[in-house]
Order: sequence, then structure tokens, then C-alpha cells
Amino acid sequence: MEQEFSGEYLAALEQELRSGPVNRCKEVLDILRHCPSEQAVALFSRIAQDGEFLRRRFAVMGLANHQTEESFRVLSQLARRERDSNVLAEVANSLFEFGHPALPLLREIFERDSHWLLRQSIIAIVMESDRDDILLDMAQKALQDPEQSVVETGILALGHLLRGTEASTALMLLSNVVNHEDWRIRWRAATALAVSANPVAKALLAELRQDTHHRVVAAALEGSMD
Repeated sequence: MEQEFSGEYLAALEQELRSGPVNRCKEVLDILRHCPSEQAVALFSRIAQDGEFLRRRFAVMGLANHQTEESFRVLSQLARRERDSNVLAEVANSLFEFGHPALPLLREIFERDSHWLLRQSIIAIVMESDRDDILLDMAQKALQDPEQSVVETGILALGHLLRGTEASTALMLLSNVVNHEDWRIRWRAATALAVSANPVAKALLAELRQDTHHRVVAAALEGSMD
């Protein structure tokens, strides 16, 4: 339930968010959930623009608790202006709370920033949506990423897509990585293929059961049993 916050009280809460210990900042975020959105969004907007990176992250988290046109506008601006990948990952999480309108922005962030943590975070977020077309585009780009962990996340996204409208394309892309020279790629491919009952996926799993690396074999055998 919302309640009016005096200007003096809000100023004190803002100062705590700007300089207080982490545990107290989390408590302040909970308090500000009950603040009228107009007041809360203005407070978070100020900190998101000029606070230290940790404080900007708290501000972004707070904006997600007040889903208004203004908070979406502020987050959209941050998505295009923020350069710290940790803060951007938090922006992506907060934007996703707004549903479909946020997906083009998430795609934009993914394509603009190649930081491994940010890209992995956005792929994981989009996997929770029903936009298989956007997820497929991100997964394809992830496969070309120089960072190993991003490639692996892209492969797991392809596994997720095997249940949806882009299954045939996802399966084709997975078939291209089952013979990859890096065993970790083959291992992820085995995990991804395990979710599908498609005969092609089953045949690829059978191939991976003959792999030279024991972890790949174990993942393919587990997938076969599932």
C-alpha cells in the first residue's frame, strides 16, 4: 500500500542509497516499494544518472519496483547511455519486468555491448519470453562470440528453442557444433539436444555417445535416458 513520504524522509533515504552499506540499501529499496511511484522514480532517476556504479545498480533495481511509463522511459535512456556492463545487466533485468515492449531494447543492448556477463544475462532473460525469433538471433550471434561462456550459453538457448517455433533452425545449428574440436562445446550440445524427441536430435545424441571425452559421453547418455 502506498503512503506519502515527506521530502525530508525521502532525502534521508536517498542519502542512504548513495552512501549506506549494502544491507541497508536493500532495506531502503523495500521501503521505497511503498512510496508513491512519482516520488520513487524521481529519486531513483537521480541516483541512476550520477551515482557510483553500485548505487546506480540499486537505483535500477528500484525502478523495476515501480512499473510506470516514466520508469520505463528512464530505463530506456539508461539502456542507451550506461557503459558499465554490470549496471547494464541490471538494466536488462529491470526492463524485462515490463514485458514485450522491452525486448527490442534488450536486443539493442546485446548487439551493442560484447561483455560476456551482459550477453549471458540477456540470453537467459530472453529465454523466459515467448519471442523465439529474437532468442534465435541472439543465439546465432552468441555462437560467433570469442568468449567461450557466451558460446555455451548460446548453445543452451538453442536447446530451449527445440521446444518452440524455431526448432528446425535450432536443430540445424546444433548439428553444426556436435563435431566441434572443443569438448566443452560438444558437451553443451549434448545437454541442449537432450530436450528434443526429434529423430535427428536422437541421432546426434547417439553420435555424441561415441565421443572421445567422457563428459560428453556422460551428457549424451543422460540425455538419452531422459
